[in-house]
Amino acid sequence: MHGTTIVAVNKDGITAIAGDGQVTMGETIVKRGAVKVRALAEGDILAGFAGTVSDAFTLIEKYEGYLDQYRGNLLRAAVETVKEWRTDRALRNLEALLIVADAEQILTLSGMGDVIAPDDPVAAVGSGGPYAQAAALALLRHTALSAEEIARAAIGIAAEIDIYTSGNATVLTVGGPADEPGADESEEPA
Repeated sequence: MHGTTIVAVNKDGITAIAGDGQVTMGETIVKRGAVKVRALAEGDILAGFAGTVSDAFTLIEKYEGYLDQYRGNLLRAAVETVKEWRTDRALRNLEALLIVADAEQILTLSGMGDVIAPDDPVAAVGSGGPYAQAAALALLRHTALSAEEIARAAIGIAAEIDIYTSGNATVLTVGGPADEPGADESEEPA
């Protein structure tokens, strides 16, 4: 998946999900300020996407429907979403990856039928995903930075390496004392 990077980090009961704001068409940057992360379920669940925007929105809508049906159960909604994604003829060809998270866990969803809970409390997708994930893991293990600071720094590091990742990040958080999500930086929708 070219054109975006999403990284999620869980630390001390807080999950932060960050997405860069770059949109590309081929090898051309067409927008730098897109928002590719969303708060769902009245802010209790966060989602980020990499891939084709319309496909990702379709999948997020499906996921939200299952969240409603299963009363905010992150894992159950994820499993039902990928089951439909893999088996439905119309959805099968959607090109996107999703990361969904709450204050306790992070999951990566794919059209291959995968619902992956990472071994470490970090997940990343998109063209800069491997770089952001490596940076986030190093920062998580070797610094006292918060989940939000780690996610933001990981996007910045990925942007230094991956030409499809901008340094413009939107960061959302869930968990902590107030348990209220917050957008750290507001940008235009994709």
